[in-house]
Amino acid sequence: MLALRLARGSHPLVLLRRLFVTAASAGTGFLLLSALGHAAGHPTTAGDSLTRLLWCAAPLAATAQLAVSVARTDPAARLQRGMTAAGLGPLRLTLLAAASTALSCVLGVLLSLLVFLHLRGDLGGSTADSAHSDLLGSGHPVPLAGSVMLLAAVPLAAAAATAVSLRPRNDAGYADSEAHSTAAPTGLPWGVALTAAGLAIEAYTSPATDTHGGKLPLPGQLIGSAPGVLAGWALASFGLVLAGPGLVHLSGQLLCAGRPGALRLLSGRVLQEESHRLGRPLGVLCAVASGTYAAVTVYGTAPSHPVGPLTTIGTSVIFACVTASALAAALESRSARARTTAALRRLGAPVSVLHRATALRALALTLVLGPLTWTVAEMATFPLVH
Repeated sequence: MLALRLARGSHPLVLLRRLFVTAASAGTGFLLLSALGHAAGHPTTAGDSLTRLLWCAAPLAATAQLAVSVARTDPAARLQRGMTAAGLGPLRLTLLAAASTALSCVLGVLLSLLVFLHLRGDLGGSTADSAHSDLLGSGHPVPLAGSVMLLAAVPLAAAAATAVSLRPRNDAGYADSEAHSTAAPTGLPWGVALTAAGLAIEAYTSPATDTHGGKLPLPGQLIGSAPGVLAGWALASFGLVLAGPGLVHLSGQLLCAGRPGALRLLSGRVLQEESHRLGRPLGVLCAVASGTYAAVTVYGTAPSHPVGPLTTIGTSVIFACVTASALAAALESRSARARTTAALRRLGAPVSVLHRATALRALALTLVLGPLTWTVAEMATFPLVH
């Protein structure tokens, strides 16, 4: 009840971010139900249904990441003066944030259930066209227990991820209250090694996909199976995520190289201090952008095999979630620098300087992460189209 009351009394921007979580949960829930409907309508093709269900892991992970990012920027999840005396210590605030996340996700999956049943015609309305009805398994009963279990995975995964991310780590309450450090993250070498290994695995196993035209199995348009290519993509993407903090820190070092002026020094130091907070969301965004570019390039060479509607929904959910997570991380970083920004303003720093510093940080990240993402995408695509 407390989580519901806090949600009702939240700032409109906070409610808007929670609505993003609800929308992402609705899309993920619809994909899970579509996989279940396909299994009910095609009992003899269990392999295809299992592939569709496994592909739902990507939007589920993206939804959980978005839920964590939104929870970290929620003012209700921060330890404020007087909360401990009222019985809301760090542990209870973490549980409250997890409950609020679960509530937003439950609303989303219930909405997806209503849409799913409506498109199947189970609510008395007209069904979708024959092609889409086949994807949803219209006319075949869907097990209630299976539907509940699949839909419960979304709020449970998001709430668990939120609880783990916001768990108390020290006496101050959260990791956000630890002292800022410009020490370089240690994951950059490992991330580069994993990305290179993933690309090597993909290049080694891609000839096995020639019989299927080099295409990957996607939900809604299943074309063959390429486990080695999928494993290579997954490993390369994980490497980009692991290398994200190190790449952000490297961007800050490049800004501070040589004899930097006040603007470059300020921008570079901020990137170095915020590399742990910004690195992972930006790494995930680079990995998704790389995979999307590669998939569009591969499927663009085969117009006879169009991408199915479920693939479009899944891709939209993933890309929207990772983009919103990166923006939420930037907002969290801005909130963490509020005292520093206020001190600079008191010292007489004009607002234009702060804006130029923000633009300079964005430019440095683009120049470092952009070419790297394009290179990984091209190297991942090359074995599949040649």
